Amino acid sequence: MQTIGAGRFKNICLKLLDEVAATRTPIVITKRGRPVAQLVPCVAPDRVGSLAGSILRETGDPYGTGGHWNADRDARSIPR
Repeated sequence: MQTIGAGRFKNICLKLLDEVAATRTPIVITKRGRPVAQLVPCVAPDRVGSLAGSILRETGDPYGTGGHWNADRDARSIPR
């Protein structure tokens, strides 16, 4: 595993990101000789998650407020 000082890492960060992505080899970042962080390759998920099939059942009015509005009254009961 490769080790690099934080100051040098700061200068070549983008290059190291490309290197880790290509080689899949982690890099340990040190500060004053002590390990403080590790740059590791990202593991992509096997498949993209989907919401299809996640709704088990629908209940109620999804746009309702629970209150009654004057517009909810039957049109025949409104005086003209």
